[in-house]
Amino acid sequence: MQPPRAIVWDWDNTLVDAWAGIAAGLNMVLAAYGKPVWTVAEARTRIRGSVRDTFPAMFGPDWRRAADMLRENMQACHLDHLTLLPGTEAALDAAAIWPMAIVSNKEGGILRREVAHLGWSARFGAVVGAGDASADKPHAAPIWHALAMIGVNPGQDVWYVGDTGSDMQAAHAAGCLAVLVGDAAHDGGIARLEETGAAPHLHCQDGLALAARLRGFTPGE
Repeated sequence: MQPPRAIVWDWDNTLVDAWAGIAAGLNMVLAAYGKPVWTVAEARTRIRGSVRDTFPAMFGPDWRRAADMLRENMQACHLDHLTLLPGTEAALDAAAIWPMAIVSNKEGGILRREVAHLGWSARFGAVVGAGDASADKPHAAPIWHALAMIGVNPGQDVWYVGDTGSDMQAAHAAGCLAVLVGDAAHDGGIARLEETGAAPHLHCQDGLALAARLRGFTPGE
């Protein structure tokens, strides 16, 4: 396998664990609409699409008001729940010799605040969240948007690193290398991804394994 020309990362459950904050913000909205609240585990399993892709089905014609409530709730508490996943810093350090970007289905403004909170803004040439491109993952548009911002064309030597089937679908759609971190248990496992056409091109068990893979390349190899 050739070394990457650039690396684009998913955010939640790939580099950081922010699910407690996501669940807390969402549960305030669900409670306001008289709907059952979700555990953090349920949020991990159920949340795949962006707000603009999922809230219309959840809240009907009032979905934009519900989205505004979620944004306000997240702004109030999301930084309090932000932690790094094991191996994240090792993976980012190993990848630092290549151009990098973030593409997430988290709302763009909230995403960029989280990146800045960790002191990572300088690491990434682009930080693209939900609503920043013409469509959100699993569409290819946000990956293409991020690559345009860092001056890189899509290709199989551009890695998109994520943890879900949606991430793998987006990578395939964008014409990039689909790199899975973790076991995708929340999507039924890797076998299920293969059945649905979202198989990764490369699988790493965690950030440390990905870091080791990246350290095996040298610039210009």
